[in-house]
Amino acid sequence: MSEHIGLRGRVWFEALTGNNQPMSGDPGTVLASNSQIGDEIALFLCVIPNPSSRFPCVRDGQVGLEEAFTLAHHLRRVIAEDHEKPRAQKRTVIAIVDVKSQAYGRREETAGIFFAAAASSDAYASARMAGHPVISLVAGQAFSGGFLTHGYQANRILSFDDSGIVIHAMHKEAAARITRRSVDELEELGHQIAPMSYDVHDYARLGLLYKLLHVDDPQNPPAADVEAIKHELIGAIQDARRGATDLSSRLQSDAAKQTRKAGIAVRAALEAQWQNA
Repeated sequence: MSEHIGLRGRVWFEALTGNNQPMSGDPGTVLASNSQIGDEIALFLCVIPNPSSRFPCVRDGQVGLEEAFTLAHHLRRVIAEDHEKPRAQKRTVIAIVDVKSQAYGRREETAGIFFAAAASSDAYASARMAGHPVISLVAGQAFSGGFLTHGYQANRILSFDDSGIVIHAMHKEAAARITRRSVDELEELGHQIAPMSYDVHDYARLGLLYKLLHVDDPQNPPAADVEAIKHELIGAIQDARRGATDLSSRLQSDAAKQTRKAGIAVRAALEAQWQNA
């Protein structure tokens, strides 16, 4: 498991916005900024570790109660402020993702982490459905409920293309215990079954990514790479504005049609049954 979760997120939030501090009133684990991207102002959001947090689980990068509700607060505010604007003028939301997981601590479970995570995920989806371009940039790790809470509802998901990127439902060690395999056996299985793989190239084969991006040094990006990533984000924003506000593009890509044939066929059959019921 990486010891650097959250570092890339903070680095890229600062590189893209020029800010590195939470807004007044926000917890120290959420960075939010209305910053320039191309010729428009976008809302940038990022969750980072806070070793001093009163909630132990979020000290190393998990997305907890305060993080989820704060994300939802910022998203709902943007939706309300742009409510009467035409789609072409709706503010873009850019989620910079480098999160370990959803916080599965006893305190969080008792206080309703499921509700907090749902509030954030619903706010992201609501922004997308209202016409806001929602773009995710996976700069590090995107695990489990952490990614569901922060970023997975985006119109377009971009990811860096390097060995430090992991997009998955579960960490290797936990998946190995549950499937009663060794980590080595699990990795071998990933070579045969794309959804089981921890390689971002296999994740891209599922059709869920808009684009893989190369950066020479993601933790210390030179200015030229930052400008290149901004250019890619602008392209994704323009593509999202032209596309549907649902997530149908994830099933229509060439990669999805090739790798997820069975899933697409089942969805089509279920839809036909629903329409004919």
